[in-house]
Amino acid sequence: MAESKSERYKENLQGEIDGASLYRSLADVEPDAKLAEVYRRLAAVEESHAEYWKKQLGKVGARVPGLKPGFRTRALSFLARRFGPAFVLPVINTLEQADSGVYDKQPEAVAGGLPQAERSHARILSAIASPKSGLEGGTIARLEGRHRAMGGNALRAAVLGANDGLVSNMSLVMGVAGAEVSNSTIVLTGLAGLVAGACSMAMGEWLSVNSSRELYEKQIATEAMELEEVPEEEKEELVLIYQAKGLSEPEAKALADKLLSDKSTALDTLVREELGIDPDELGGSAWGAAGTSFLLFSFGAIFPVAPYFFLSGWSALIVSLTLSGLALVGIGLGTSLFTGRSAVFSAMRQLLIGFAAAGVTYGVGALVGVSLAG
Repeated sequence: MAESKSERYKENLQGEIDGASLYRSLADVEPDAKLAEVYRRLAAVEESHAEYWKKQLGKVGARVPGLKPGFRTRALSFLARRFGPAFVLPVINTLEQADSGVYDKQPEAVAGGLPQAERSHARILSAIASPKSGLEGGTIARLEGRHRAMGGNALRAAVLGANDGLVSNMSLVMGVAGAEVSNSTIVLTGLAGLVAGACSMAMGEWLSVNSSRELYEKQIATEAMELEEVPEEEKEELVLIYQAKGLSEPEAKALADKLLSDKSTALDTLVREELGIDPDELGGSAWGAAGTSFLLFSFGAIFPVAPYFFLSGWSALIVSLTLSGLALVGIGLGTSLFTGRSAVFSAMRQLLIGFAAAGVTYGVGALVGVSLAG
């Protein structure tokens, strides 16, 4: 029993060390002083939790290990320093929400008041990542302007976009390689798959974002018309929204009156609060999304075909599989950042799935090649 407890305590300690390190990293690169202070306070709480678990380890006679931040924490910290907190915030928020109940069934944690603190952290992260949850005035504008500018989970989109290109083109290249066609045919097929897939992804992304922008614009126009024609109804809707968020009716009415007293900000407030739309972004740039999607797909798709520019036959196939395998491992490590699974598990799963798809298409190509040759 003591051994099982000590292992659980060590796992909890590792989680708190990771959390404290990550929040410290966010505080170091956060340009807004108030948000940076929030991150530092969260880190301090995580550090106090780490000390709690060290004491618990001491009580069961276990050695307190010298733990360091894990791979996921180091990777997210690096990305935050390189691209800013907004780039990794959606991932951190998702992980925080998933872990918010991890202490609920641990009696030692309950006795120490840790579950309440973890749920509080989850609410704070959710408020920062999703400002429309009820923060007021300039805080809404400031947070939305920066943390929603990424148009969602940019890290997840980048990893999955590259994965689409890699797996689909590796399967295509292995399929024609299995048919034992000429090297030039494999190169041509691989490049055609890269360009066709990238164009398809880019067009789909452009249509998706552009359609969303058109819908948002129509909703904003409707809201503007209602504000002009039935301002009292709009005020009542805003009052109900704030009441649903926990304000009393007098407080909700006072806040609605204040926000709607200035016509220049009334529409902006209603659009953000009632529709949950950032009028400055409208889902981002359709062309930017299309270009990014094209590049990400192309990046993944180039790995399987690149060796065939310089090699041929079995040498090219082995190098192609090796490069693709390394890329699959890298993508698996990337997915572990936002799924919460271990880095090794995610990498091996990605490698297995990618090679399974390549094996199927290679086999089909070989059968078709034999059939055509016969």
